[in-house]
Amino acid sequence: MNLDSLKRFLKNKNTVTIIGVIAILGILYFGYSTRVAQAVNAVEVPIAAKQIDPKTEITNEMVKMIGVPSVAVSGNVFRNKYEVVGMYSNVNTVIPAGSMFYKGVLISKEKLPDAAISSLKKGHVIYSFPVDMSTTYGNSILPTSKIDIYMKVGNGSDQDKVMVGRLLKNVEVLAIKDSSGRDVFESSTESRTPSMMLFGLPEAQWLLLSKASYLRSQGVVLFPVPQGASATSSDSEVQVSTADLESYINSHSINIATDASEQTTTDNLVPTVKVTTEKNGYKATIKYPEGCADQTYVCTYSKNGGTAVTVSKTSQTVNYDKVGTLVAVVTEKDGTAHTLNTNIPTAGSNSNAGQAG
Repeated sequence: MNLDSLKRFLKNKNTVTIIGVIAILGILYFGYSTRVAQAVNAVEVPIAAKQIDPKTEITNEMVKMIGVPSVAVSGNVFRNKYEVVGMYSNVNTVIPAGSMFYKGVLISKEKLPDAAISSLKKGHVIYSFPVDMSTTYGNSILPTSKIDIYMKVGNGSDQDKVMVGRLLKNVEVLAIKDSSGRDVFESSTESRTPSMMLFGLPEAQWLLLSKASYLRSQGVVLFPVPQGASATSSDSEVQVSTADLESYINSHSINIATDASEQTTTDNLVPTVKVTTEKNGYKATIKYPEGCADQTYVCTYSKNGGTAVTVSKTSQTVNYDKVGTLVAVVTEKDGTAHTLNTNIPTAGSNSNAGQAG
């Protein structure tokens, strides 16, 4: 075909139409083939290697990677294994074996409703301390902050001077909630007013703080102070020691003796004490486990809320010229404390009403 014939062929309307149709069909076929290839092309996503129950931490062993058609993977699916490991399955959510991980199903540990409780140290009891915007210093006390708990007694009149002192120190805040139990710092778009501060305490301190909280009719006020700061004082305030505050609390509280059958404990590391009446007062003989003698455990006692004294033997005598308090503690290497907290004299001649704490 010469050049003139080719030109006439290309100028023919039927020819142009046929070429256009062929081109359009080619473009449609190429686009369709490309979309189909993309849809069936396998992508790797993490799936549950086994059934995962609610509020469970996702570990490496619970996740495996498989290839699935990309069309089956929606935008709310996690595509990276390391985005999943360390997260928690949401409350009331069971993830079946073989299921992909969806972003609404996994949450961080901090967003679990009982995150504060799960952060408790072994042997500690959670305490809910009432607060407001003022006592949290305008929300400047945050979870993980360290605080001291101060106690004030009296109204400051001439006949009743105010007594102020530090009752507890080095308390770690676990969470701060509003009146509905929601985390105050959970949302950056919603203003929430603090209502309760949660922290964990050994049982002896938990009981002491609980007793103090019931003495509001005696003019007792408890308030947190950020660690490193101190409670301000005036001429009408008398600064007192922790031991003085403990003595005040215990003197205004009643310890009800438990039944003898309830005083026994299966915890062999809790110290026991035998109290005898002497001519000039009382003698308390503390019995410690064998590990105290070879320093397997750290063993201490404190009298009337005073400084703890370390003991490196299985028996220790403490003399009292009047009634008082005794705290004996056996601490394991992992920090677990086994505590005897009792009044002197005890309800009977022998007491082992201690509590692991």
